[in-house]
Amino acid sequence: MIKYYTKESLNEIADGDQDFLKILAQTFLDEISPDLRSMEEAIVNENRELAYQFAHKMKPNFEMFGIDVLKDITNIETWTKTSKNTASVLPSLENVIITLNHVFDELREDFQL
Repeated sequence: MIKYYTKESLNEIADGDQDFLKILAQTFLDEISPDLRSMEEAIVNENRELAYQFAHKMKPNFEMFGIDVLKDITNIETWTKTSKNTASVLPSLENVIITLNHVFDELREDFQL
């Protein structure tokens, strides 16, 4: 089964502490889910500055959890600095949303949240 996140860097940060891993997972769910919705809303409303802020804010979490969406997040950040239409960034946004929804499900299952 494909995993949408990895525990490798998390285990390194938590030094194998399962309680701390659970806290990391819960914090990710609590913070990234609303940030993702806000970034989507900002993109749809063409609020490029706000979209950039959310994309940039979430990027370190994606790296920490080993989530393969950095290319898409970078595309979103780049789009915010251009005059390209919203349709040009929607495939990247869609991939981030789909991937993160899988990650949310996996985290809830793996950590019984």
